[in-house]
Amino acid sequence: MANFTESDWKEFVASRRTTRDFLNKEVPDSLIDELLTDAMTAPSWSNTRPYLVGIAKGEKRDRISKELLSRWDAAGRALKGGLAGKVKLLFTRYGLPTSDYKVFRTYPKDLVPRQQKVGAELYGLLGIKRDDQEARQAQWARNYEFFGAPVELFIFTHSGLGEYSVSDAGLFMQNLMLGAHARGLGTCAQGAVALWADPIRKEFKIPKGYKLLCGIAVGYPSDAKVNGFRAERLPIEEIKLKDA
Repeated sequence: MANFTESDWKEFVASRRTTRDFLNKEVPDSLIDELLTDAMTAPSWSNTRPYLVGIAKGEKRDRISKELLSRWDAAGRALKGGLAGKVKLLFTRYGLPTSDYKVFRTYPKDLVPRQQKVGAELYGLLGIKRDDQEARQAQWARNYEFFGAPVELFIFTHSGLGEYSVSDAGLFMQNLMLGAHARGLGTCAQGAVALWADPIRKEFKIPKGYKLLCGIAVGYPSDAKVNGFRAERLPIEEIKLKDA
């Protein structure tokens, strides 16, 4: 630790990037426990730690992935089916969101340019054109395969503390993701997997009051082109408030 310099830290933290394709390589339970231990050093509101983690590996991971993919496909078919498809979706309700939190939100006007820029750059790297809806749907479906990661962590937060539990979970997640990066692992925070909460709730004993916030895919990065994507880091001038 004595030889870990400020320059080392800056290089390390800047080199953490989202992984969107993973190797089929097991992550030992002991290593997951190390990541969780690192994550628990994050600060928390009155030290309440208002979050829980569901760990999905092996058959449990595969069951959840299969069900999420099935619902994504059902929703997609319904939307393609015009009015009749939408009516069927409303009637069967299979494919309709069952999220604990609102997953999809309209981006505020001032944030839209950032969202559009990163989307255009990522899909451009993948060679997916803006009007190629089929390819875009297929790429989105990769979320429900957890991008091939052997481990998916599901983050639940206590509704009794509202935004404070979500804030605490964010600090916890950042520590976990940096800990993974330090060990040669990749991660991808996934709001998309929270679109359907009930298949995930079915797999864990979840105390009353906890809501599914998001997932985190964890594994060893592949050498796929998508993992070379580097989203822009905004200059700090864009977040610093000006004097009144």
